[in-house]
Amino acid sequence: MTTTQPAQRFDAVIAEIDAANAADPRTVAIGGGTRPFELAYAERMSERLLQIYPEASELLRIATRAQHIRRWDIPRASFPEGRHGYNDWRKACREHHAELVRAIMSRNGYSEEQIGRVAMLIRKEQLKKDKESQALENVVAVVFLEHYFKEFDSKHSDYDDAKVVDIIAKTLKKMSPRGHAAALALALPERTRKLVEAAVEREAETLAALAKVAVD
Repeated sequence: MTTTQPAQRFDAVIAEIDAANAADPRTVAIGGGTRPFELAYAERMSERLLQIYPEASELLRIATRAQHIRRWDIPRASFPEGRHGYNDWRKACREHHAELVRAIMSRNGYSEEQIGRVAMLIRKEQLKKDKESQALENVVAVVFLEHYFKEFDSKHSDYDDAKVVDIIAKTLKKMSPRGHAAALALALPERTRKLVEAAVEREAETLAALAKVAVD
């Protein structure tokens, strides 16, 4: 246990998460320079969280920053191709992220209850039942559309528009109205916007029904 004051321990945890992600051998181009891939992702997640949820709790802010902590430790290629392999990989990653942040928070004086709460959020448990779990899912989706969808779309140029719309529709169904509003407010490339709008139109009835029971 290295710190005792709430502000100090929060800052220390964020610094440790950032230090862990700064070791990412992959990089992304930003503003004429490069940043470690997962560090840039974590920073984008935190920035978008506070834009959509300025009231976000300390624990939600930690879970958001640690969402992909050292994700490169578990390569996608280490799991079989296909949906089952992908889902198993995602589950393994979530457990990995949760364990890493557990050690960091423990070193900095957080209680087991607080650590468990952050781990639950990182594991995406209680989606559509827990407001903070839903908030994190919204932020994940918005950041993906804003920063990573274009690359995903290019990588899967073999997908026709109907399949891409279907993928976006599945994402929208995981979100709540607050997340939808944030996504539609983005300055998206023309193709991305058209695909998102097509998915919203296609799923209008379903999204309206989900909105009635959403935890926002």
